[in-house]
Amino acid sequence: MRVTTKGQVTIPKPIRDHLGIGPGSEVEFVATDGGVQLVAVNENLSEEEKLRRLQDVLDRMEGTLDLGGMTTDQYMEWLRGPREDLDVD
Repeated sequence: MRVTTKGQVTIPKPIRDHLGIGPGSEVEFVATDGGVQLVAVNENLSEEEKLRRLQDVLDRMEGTLDLGGMTTDQYMEWLRGPREDLDVD
């Protein structure tokens, strides 16, 4: 996509739809090590919309972590290391 002489770009419709960006929406460009990230500023979202977006993120994350059969407790111990403050006999 090209930047206009006024420094403007058109955000593609699928991206606008995904982020809930419409006329009058606020966005920010955040510099990262890999380039730049477009962030929608959604201060006026309803609680229902916030929950829907959170559920969308959780749905996309589902199945991305393979614990190799470990239980949650086993995984937490592997992740953090053994707890020396617990009396385990």
